Amino acid sequence: MSFPNDDTGQVLAEMQAAGIDLTVPHKVVFFQLFEQQAQAQAMADYLRDKAPEIMVEVHPDEIPNVWDLDCTVTIIPDYDAIIAQEAQFEQIAAKFDGYNDGWGIEA
Repeated sequence: MSFPNDDTGQVLAEMQAAGIDLTVPHKVVFFQLFEQQAQAQAMADYLRDKAPEIMVEVHPDEIPNVWDLDCTVTIIPDYDAIIAQEAQFEQIAAKFDGYNDGWGIEA
């Protein structure tokens, strides 16, 4: 399986090389960052209401005065699915003055 030459493609290629089966569903975590806890919490509440299948967790970032919202979705980690989900979270995060900061997989 080949992947596009970008950050997402590189991560997927590394996962495949590490022996992770990318043809089955995995818990994929999308990271959103906010300057205030209230902003992160507002997006978490929004997602709990609109998309209860998404697991959300708000916590302080390693960087002072930054808050993380981890959004976990169970999907097959296909390139197009990852890109589409990131774009959707980016749009939602922007409504709460946050932004998407990548993704990872629970393997």
